[in-house]
Amino acid sequence: MSINSRLPGFYKLSPSERFRKIVEVSGLAESDLASIVPLDEKMLSIADRMIENAIGTLSIPFGVAANFTINGRDYLVPMATEEPSVVAAASNMASVARIHGGFHTSSNQPIMISQVQVVGAKDPQGARMRLYERRQELLDLANEHDPFLVKLGGGAKDIQVRIVEGASGTFVVLHLIVDVRDAMGANAVNTMAEALAPLVSEIAAGRVRLRILSNKADMRLARVRAVYDRDALGGPDVVDGIIDAYAFAAADPYRAATHNKGIMNGITAVVLATGNDTRAVEAGAHSHAVVDGRYTSLSHYEKDGDGNLVGTMELPMAVGLVGGATKTHPVAQAAVKILGVKSAQELAEIIVAVGLSQNTGALRALAAEGIQKGHMSLHARNVAVAAGAGNEEIEEVVARLKDGGHVRLDKAQDILAEIRASRR
Repeated sequence: MSINSRLPGFYKLSPSERFRKIVEVSGLAESDLASIVPLDEKMLSIADRMIENAIGTLSIPFGVAANFTINGRDYLVPMATEEPSVVAAASNMASVARIHGGFHTSSNQPIMISQVQVVGAKDPQGARMRLYERRQELLDLANEHDPFLVKLGGGAKDIQVRIVEGASGTFVVLHLIVDVRDAMGANAVNTMAEALAPLVSEIAAGRVRLRILSNKADMRLARVRAVYDRDALGGPDVVDGIIDAYAFAAADPYRAATHNKGIMNGITAVVLATGNDTRAVEAGAHSHAVVDGRYTSLSHYEKDGDGNLVGTMELPMAVGLVGGATKTHPVAQAAVKILGVKSAQELAEIIVAVGLSQNTGALRALAAEGIQKGHMSLHARNVAVAAGAGNEEIEEVVARLKDGGHVRLDKAQDILAEIRASRR
């Protein structure tokens, strides 16, 4: 059937009224959509405050990675992900890293950049210099709009002015550099940029267009280092295999895309669990993977003098503990409590440690037995459930799927039918 997506006043309805409207317009049975509505009505109310036109919620598996020692302290790390093997791989490699002291991290101050774009300046280089001459005036004006952040020790700290050649002309771009403390910082820097726009326009003698944060948060880097024991990994050949796999990703963008996706499997799971902005972190990471115009590996691997594997990584990590879903979603609040973190920098460092651990786990699987063995073992359970297997049937279906070497839904359905036929 065809539907009419024109729904006047839809946004004014309550979530339950919207749900009924979608049932009516879609022509579906209410039972077809019942899983969208959370059992806890409070969660529906929270969802309605978080996004527009909410009618329900989507549950993602929430797990806890074990074995992490970071800067001498142990952490239980919450991870929200739908992908099998991610939590297991991160936990497994964290246990190997523990042998040589776990993960060691560091990070920059929580600096975010907001961009103010000026078009139509007749003398772009002159405009650039005039903006620098009024630096303190611009900083003072920005800080007037967030005195609480300044009181906490943050606020606008400096400016940079760039000349950018665009398809439609030459842009003068002012970067406002802001210490956002324990926030992700988008709201703070955007508010400041909006406040600066009239003065920037006047000084540059041009028209301000965009005033918005940059997700290329390359002044807010988090770094991690770990030594993985050679023997615990599986011996010298596995170490060499991991280094060869890394070298492939470093040299080839096609491999680097998948290699970095493995890193983000770990990173995004912790970012999501703690209510932070997964898209912002993903954008910052992938933009950082472009070096000299070529996309490459975010991580680096080498051997130490004893033949152990040394993994390192550095990437932008714009996450916070105040504002956004971190403060409105009860699961995110619980995740932060499980971690026991006290600052956004500490959270950022934990996240990159998980990313490196997950990456090492994926590379070890590739170098040792191949990625499918561990991944498909877990995936087979999902396939068995999708085929309709009950709790008492799942293990047998999984075992036969793995023996057959084809983890597919149609195979699982055939196996399940055979199991049930044999029991009649």
